[in-house]
Amino acid sequence: MHVVFFQVIQELKSKDISKSFRKSINKKLGITAIGGTSSISSEGTQHSYSEEDKVAFVNWINKALKDDPDCKYCLPMNPSDDSLFNSLADGILLCKMINLSQPDTIDERAINKKKLTAFTRSENLDLALNSASAIGCTVVNIGSQDLIDGKPHLVLGLLWQIIKVGLFSDIEISRNEALIGLLSDEEGLEQLMKLSPEELLLRWVNYHLNNAGWKKISNFGQDIKDSKAYYHLLNQIAPKQGNSGETAIAIDFSGFNEPNDLRRAEYMLQQADKLGCKQFVTPTDVVTGNPKLNLAFVANLFNTYPALEKPKNNSYDFSLLEGESKEERTFRNWMNSLGVTPYINHLYSDLADGLVIFQLYEMIRVPVEWSHVNKPPYPALGGNMKKIENCNYAVELGKTNARFSLVGIGGKDLNEGNPTLTLALVWQLMRRYTLNVLSDLGEAGKVNDETIIKWVNQTLANAKKTTSISSFKDQSISTSLPILDLIDAIAPKAVRPEMVKREDLTPADKLNNAKYAISIARKIGACIYALPDDLVEVKPKMVMTVFACLMGRGLNKIK
Repeated sequence: MHVVFFQVIQELKSKDISKSFRKSINKKLGITAIGGTSSISSEGTQHSYSEEDKVAFVNWINKALKDDPDCKYCLPMNPSDDSLFNSLADGILLCKMINLSQPDTIDERAINKKKLTAFTRSENLDLALNSASAIGCTVVNIGSQDLIDGKPHLVLGLLWQIIKVGLFSDIEISRNEALIGLLSDEEGLEQLMKLSPEELLLRWVNYHLNNAGWKKISNFGQDIKDSKAYYHLLNQIAPKQGNSGETAIAIDFSGFNEPNDLRRAEYMLQQADKLGCKQFVTPTDVVTGNPKLNLAFVANLFNTYPALEKPKNNSYDFSLLEGESKEERTFRNWMNSLGVTPYINHLYSDLADGLVIFQLYEMIRVPVEWSHVNKPPYPALGGNMKKIENCNYAVELGKTNARFSLVGIGGKDLNEGNPTLTLALVWQLMRRYTLNVLSDLGEAGKVNDETIIKWVNQTLANAKKTTSISSFKDQSISTSLPILDLIDAIAPKAVRPEMVKREDLTPADKLNNAKYAISIARKIGACIYALPDDLVEVKPKMVMTVFACLMGRGLNKIK
């Protein structure tokens, strides 16, 4: 019996039936398969990408950047060909998309826009990739050459992350207090604040479906395929007569009972178009239940017409709604850029079971005995105790194996999200990660603050610069001039002198210098997570990471 089975498998392989079968299935699902595009791919490896994703992203970019004068040379793109991959290859469009999703991430003065060469295109792409990393996109194993080559699976994966950051940026209670209206009677505000943007969107849809007397959905795939939930959602959020400053928009239900799913979806999207929200999905995407594109469709609906009101009663503790600090956001983006699982939406609650901390330990080469780790799903009874056990182990690893300073920190502090104590551990993880990069570049001995400061000052002196730093608290750093001079020493001609203000600096001048310095640093290949405000305010921790990353770039150049 086993011999016969083996012979059948060999026959299938020899006739290449499996390949033709896979090809026919992919065609039906709208998936394009391309040969292994990595130089280290195994022979026969295939990277698939969705044509639907490509079409959706092209249409979104065409609409979002249609009025940008710097993009007129490549927009509108044709969604039916490879325009997208060709248009992204010089980095300009990618930089613009990052700023669209997270405004002011990139100082546009740092973008090469005219008379582009192979080198200046590569600079733009490095700027885009390092900036994408800084806003929490995972760019591990993606290089500028991959984007120049237009590798579809990598390009579309990166674009989706960038678009998602923008779509989800306001789907958070501290930014939109009206979301409190989604609380159920038995919930506290803390529970709602722990929900991810995806979970909040699902809650938002069901809130409106409940008001419409329609059944709830549990996903953005199977449950929306008949378009009927969408009809009711559109009807609930469409502006009604009497809404201040808005013209009433009537949703036509004449297509609701259309027997053909595809035609019903088409009629529904005609109604969405009345709201200016037809983006991301086609009728086919709705009927096939494409979860990614339907999620984007719903997020765009929410951002345009949330149709929520902040509760009028004062029974909630609104002090809980304070948004994350810049430091917290920096740490969260750093973790996400490394590809931790699950994605960190809320720094403290999402670290409460220790699993992400264990992943970060492994990234800084602190071994984790995974047999000692409790993994989800956690039991309903005693589940939190399992999480605390994980956190106790995380603290133990930090003290014994990583040699971190964790005095007075216990597992319960991490589990309960104590801000001060959690950040103390997270900062040491980030610091070790940064210093490991320097050690890998061959810096002799133990790398510490003094090593970095000495290297910075020696590099500045060798380049005949007049700036220097005494510590990471040196107030001259508030001008960003030591950083800009160091960049110039590492990569001559990267800094345009006319863009830098050197004398009689106002607070606005300092901020402009800081924005330019960080973007130029990313442009020359330094992966910097710090914000311009960190330099202006001379925050020693973040300042240290900036100089360390520039040192890494300088050492890498020498190698």
